[in-house]
Amino acid sequence: RRRWIEIACATPARMFGLYPRKGTIAPGADADIVIYDPEARQTLSARTHHMNVDYSAYEGKQITGQVETVLSRGLPVIDQREYTGRAGHGQFLIRDTCQYLS
Repeated sequence: RRRWIEIACATPARMFGLYPRKGTIAPGADADIVIYDPEARQTLSARTHHMNVDYSAYEGKQITGQVETVLSRGLPVIDQREYTGRAGHGQFLIRDTCQYLS
């Protein structure tokens, strides 16, 4: 589990100069919490995904694993697989230099 967090959270945050503001659950960090069901099966489709186009390069592809819930700054933006976010909730974060280049 620690390796998954390092690969999926901490490393990208470091690469994009956002760690430790992102990529960790710690006091003062702006963590988005994802509850993920690794066993759920789903079929990818433009009809069921939240994007601003009416097609998907992956249309009809069946995959295993699905996001159940996402909390952003303590508020649900995906709840029981349904988008519940609101316009204006996002926040621009100024990035630092990639930590791997320092």
